[in-house]
Amino acid sequence: MTSLLHATQTAEVSLIADFFRQSAGRWKSERRYYTLPDGETKEVVSLITIRFLEQNSPELCHLASLHGVDAALLSCGAEVLWDSHDSATGKPQSEGSTVFGASGSILYRDRGFATTKPVSATFYFPNPLTLCLRTEYKGSVFEEELKLVGQNYRTRQTIISRAGEQQMIGQYLEKRL
Repeated sequence: MTSLLHATQTAEVSLIADFFRQSAGRWKSERRYYTLPDGETKEVVSLITIRFLEQNSPELCHLASLHGVDAALLSCGAEVLWDSHDSATGKPQSEGSTVFGASGSILYRDRGFATTKPVSATFYFPNPLTLCLRTEYKGSVFEEELKLVGQNYRTRQTIISRAGEQQMIGQYLEKRL
């Protein structure tokens, strides 16, 4: 049983590293957010830059210290920078960065979607091109699916729930620049 667990964790490490490497680069993300239950929509365009991080990079060492884990446990990661604007008005929405680090089937982050505090998510791959994440904090659950579509596209979907009720759905089409 231990060898099966080790083999599964080794496969996840390889898959997450491949996924981060294939995602590295600059992307234009067209996002649509649906607020539930009324269905109000908001459209946002983001420019995203993703950089692959090797094990023991300074960014991953800092991330490990934020989570109080041994940096050697983080096999790889990614740094994501974004700059978002409202699609209709062009008004700035948000800009920032986050660092992800993988250990087994846990993905550590230096910040969450709705918090600047460090969070962690569980992840799995239903197939080599699709990453599924589940993050929980402050009574909310964030379920996300990222799918690589060829070399130049990614799709994402995020469902945010609170107290068992879905609050928001985000859908994204990302095109490589």
